[in-house]
Amino acid sequence: MTNAFLITDDDIIICDPEAEYYPLVQRLQGQVIRLSPTSPHYVNPMDINLNYSEDDNPLALKSDFILSLCELIVGGKEGLQPVDKTVIDRAVRNVYRPFLAAPDPAKMPILGDLYDELLKQPEPEAARIAAALELYVSGSLNVFNHRTNVELNNRLVCFDIKQLGKQLKKLGMLIVQDQVWNRVTVNRAAKKSTRYFMDEFHLLLKDEQTAAYSVEIWKRFRKWGGIPTAITQNVKDLLASREVENIFENSDFVLMLNQAAGDRAILTKQLNISPQQMSYVTHSEAGEGLLFYGNVILPFVDRFPKDTELYRVMTTKPEEVGGA
Repeated sequence: MTNAFLITDDDIIICDPEAEYYPLVQRLQGQVIRLSPTSPHYVNPMDINLNYSEDDNPLALKSDFILSLCELIVGGKEGLQPVDKTVIDRAVRNVYRPFLAAPDPAKMPILGDLYDELLKQPEPEAARIAAALELYVSGSLNVFNHRTNVELNNRLVCFDIKQLGKQLKKLGMLIVQDQVWNRVTVNRAAKKSTRYFMDEFHLLLKDEQTAAYSVEIWKRFRKWGGIPTAITQNVKDLLASREVENIFENSDFVLMLNQAAGDRAILTKQLNISPQQMSYVTHSEAGEGLLFYGNVILPFVDRFPKDTELYRVMTTKPEEVGGA
């Protein structure tokens, strides 16, 4: 990430679920946006721009995003049912109609507008979805029921979402992903690349609709000049998703560090790694692993010098962070 910042003019955006990146971002004079129930920073999940989709109608992709958002909010083992999706899609189109007819930031819908529109629908499913949304609109988790009040005017931006807590973290990751997509669409017109780093990415692959949307955005990122990087320690969760094969098929670069036995077995099969190659991620030390680039697999050893300022702002080891 630091090399990308220093030798390119790409925009770099980070979703930081554990507040690990902000010291480095601050040292590089980037912008840190902290999202939490008590934060003054707001990001509107309903934000949309006219370049949001390559189709004539940007609402189709935005509707997919809102469906994913509602899936996380409504929850349940079965996820959203067909009727649920129908009423949400209808409400989304109704809510955006005035804004798209006369685009004005002051008219940008918020989550509360979607809630109100759902209550107008005749289906009982709409009332059930609205009831689930109420907590996030007028209840204690209403952090995302505001218009965006932060300007993403820095080419290095870190969204620190640690304080959102367990209830809101997946929502926060999905909403940040959508904000980055908005940035990608703007940068595409300026012929500028957008690098996006997503930590704890496996969290977005646990729900069917959200996983499908995340994979679709992954593909679109690459097509529109975005360079997405997913980071996770939970390989089993990541590879348990039916969508993950699409992620691997649309990834040119994979970096693997030390893996547990169960994860090694899965990766050996998924990535066609030989036992000899797998030895480099078996009981390996910090900074040792495998690089996959195209059809090439390379072992590496990176002994990063600890007596540097860069190491001090990058380390996440508790005993070193406290003394930094």
